[in-house]
Amino acid sequence: MTEREKMLSGAHYKSRDPELIAMYHNARALLQRFNSANSKEIEEKHNILTQLLHNCEDGVWIEAPFFCDYGSHLSIGQNTFINTNCVFLDCNFISIGSNCLIAPNVQIYTASHPIKASERLVTKNNETSYLTSCKPVSIGDNVWIGGNTVICPGVSIGNNVTIGAGSVVTKSIPNDVLAFGSPCKVIKSLE
Repeated sequence: MTEREKMLSGAHYKSRDPELIAMYHNARALLQRFNSANSKEIEEKHNILTQLLHNCEDGVWIEAPFFCDYGSHLSIGQNTFINTNCVFLDCNFISIGSNCLIAPNVQIYTASHPIKASERLVTKNNETSYLTSCKPVSIGDNVWIGGNTVICPGVSIGNNVTIGAGSVVTKSIPNDVLAFGSPCKVIKSLE
């Protein structure tokens, strides 16, 4: 099993694997082009996103700067707007539905590490590395995620959900609700 296959399966993997480093450098080159493009170069920016992302539907608008690990594990549905300074660590798949609004400084993480340092740090041949594993994140259609929200590995957010600003989403959120807080909790139904 390759390190990428391990990564996508949720197993511990080596993040400095040559295949993953090559993917990382490719994403950095595309992100540099995207983030430095003139805001009027709408077609060019969309072309870059279609090269970077696993799937980029029509009408996707991402404000620069935007950051991700690989891009190739990130799918964004049509008419979704992602505001400035978002960070999506797509070591596993991140799926974002259609007609979503993602406010500034939203962070979506798929990667995690063991909590105990003795389990996290591995020393072999006088080199210390760390264990990493990943879980996918999915966000449904018609979702609004408020600014400075952090979405943790393995979380699913249903359709027609509003997540309040500054939330830390550690558990999955069902359809048609308002949720916010740290940790994020369902506040009320929106049906």
